[in-house]
Formats: sequence, C-alpha cells, structure tokens
Amino acid sequence: MNKLFSTTKVGRYTVENRLAMAPMTRSRANPDGTATELMAEYYQQRAGVGLIITEATQPSDIGQGVISTPGIYTQAHIDSWKKITSAVHAKDGRLFIQIMHSGRMSHPDNVPGNLQALAPSALAAQQKIHTANGMQDIPVPREMTLDDIRTTIDDFRHAARCAIDASADGVEIHGANGYLLQQFFAANANTRSDAYGGSIENRARLAIEIATAVVAEIGADRTGFRISPGATLGDLAEGPDGPALYRYLATELDKLGLAFLDVMHWGDDALLSDLRSIWRQTLILNRPSRSRELVGTDIVSGLADIEAYGSMVLANPDFAQRILIGAPLNSVESSTFFGGGARGYTDYPRLAEAAAA
Repeated sequence: MNKLFSTTKVGRYTVENRLAMAPMTRSRANPDGTATELMAEYYQQRAGVGLIITEATQPSDIGQGVISTPGIYTQAHIDSWKKITSAVHAKDGRLFIQIMHSGRMSHPDNVPGNLQALAPSALAAQQKIHTANGMQDIPVPREMTLDDIRTTIDDFRHAARCAIDASADGVEIHGANGYLLQQFFAANANTRSDAYGGSIENRARLAIEIATAVVAEIGADRTGFRISPGATLGDLAEGPDGPALYRYLATELDKLGLAFLDVMHWGDDALLSDLRSIWRQTLILNRPSRSRELVGTDIVSGLADIEAYGSMVLANPDFAQRILIGAPLNSVESSTFFGGGARGYTDYPRLAEAAAA
C-alpha cells in the first residue's frame, strides 16, 4: 500500500500516487463537440488520483464515432477544455487528453456532414452502433487513400497541439479497443497491399508515424500511447502474429521516449511480461476485471508503475482516499454510463456525504 501511494514520474511530471483514471467515453459533450461545465465538475471530483486520462476526443469531424463525444481540434474545443484543465489543476491533479479516431466504428448519422467512415480497408464491423436514430448496422467504410493517411497523421498532430493549448498536461494516443489504429493492426480489418498493410511492420506503421508526429509537436514527455493486445472489440481479430506486432510496436515506440505506455490487459500474460521488459518508461496497466482486493498488486510486483481503473473511479470520486483508508466503495450504475446529466456522473457520494446519508 505504501508503494501505491508513493510518487512516480509520468514524462516531465511527478504524480502524487500510482493510481490513474482510465479513459471512459461518457457522451455528455455538446453537439458541436465542446466540453461542458458538468464535465469540468466530473473531472475535478476525481483529481485525487495521480493521473487522469480523459475520455476519447476526436481529432477531426471524420474521427467521430458516436454522438455527444468531445472534440479537440477547434478553438471552441480548446476554450471549453480549458475549464476542465483549470478545474483539475486547481486540485493539484494531472490530466492527459486522449485522442481517438474511430475509423470504421462510426455511422454517418453521428458525424458532422454525414461523412462515410474511413478505415484501413472497406470492411465493415459486423455489429450495430448507437445513433440518434437508434441502433443501426455499422456501414461499410471507405478505404483510406495515402492522402487520407497523411491528413490523419496531421489531424493527430494538430489535436495534440490543441490539447496543450487547452493547458492539458499531455495527450494519450488511442491505439486500442477496436478503433482506427487497432484496425490497422488487425488482419481481418486491414487487407491492404501497400506500405500500411501485410507485414507487422507495415500494420504498425501508421501508429508509429502518428506518435512521431505528436512527439515532434508537443514533446515525448507529454505523449502517451494506449494498446489493448488481443482485444476483439469492434469485431477485430489480430491474427496469430498479433503478439509479435505488439512487441515490435512497443520497441519502436520506446525509442521515442514516450511518457507512458497504457496497456489494457486482455489475458496474454507472457506478452505483458515481454512488454514490461521492452518498455523503459512508465507503464500503466489496466486490468478490466481486477477486483478491489487486488488493487496495488501489480505495483508491488513491479509489473506496472501505475494501475488504471475505470468504473471504480467513475463510481467513487474520492477513489484514492477510499483505497488509502480501506473504506467501502460505491457500486457503479451502468445504466448511466453513456449520455444524460448529473445522475450517475457527478452525483456519486463522497465519503463524508455517504456517512451523513
């Protein structure tokens, strides 16, 4: 427990404990992608963890996948996020804004201008997506041209600059959970025959080029990267060479000196151990099924430098304090995960409020 509440480095920063808030889409932004006052309250409430990694923000119109998600590519977006970063910094917290392009996990009804989604190949995910008009089949995306790829790299670079202009401490590039960059990794979503398809080096190329561009724009010590090896979210199957791809990717990203690698672990323990050996900077580990009783064990073992939690932080704005003193945790209300107002968002009680109730 003492090590869990010791300081550690995240790029250029020192954080006060080794707990992180995992990125979680909550779909409470304005229709134009600007962040709201309620979002500022939500993040400020949770500033007691060492590091907040925000919900995914799209770097462009075409990068949006579902409704009511925030953007980070216009001046209006920057101005709205300044209220959030100011609120978190007022509580001595650190906040990295996650940047995510949805790729094929999108629908024209959810995108400004009703744009057709972009993806590595013109292959649709065989599942449905929530839209303003209800659940609909995910349509076939358009295969990205080389110009599209160059534009996407620049969109990530620009979004990273916007995040820093909004006074974020850094950004996390989202290469996980079924979205664009993992689509390039996955053999069943990427059937390209050019420099971005085929070999593991080619399928990892876009992720590395985006990371390189972001580092050139804002610095390696303000840039993190998220992966989810083996995840089948978004109807993906990475194929038998998936673990080799992640070993290669981690090796190449490590050369850039990024602030952290954020691993959402789906069960390949041998690969996780290899990633720990490869990665020389801060490693953040998120185990989706980790129980309260196991909090801190990956820190003690040395497998992780920081442990990230999602629903437990969502339901407990004072999560770090509760873990420190062994207090009970609020139960999460899954029906309020996406969309809505304060209920299930900013109204979870803190310890003092729970005791008074």
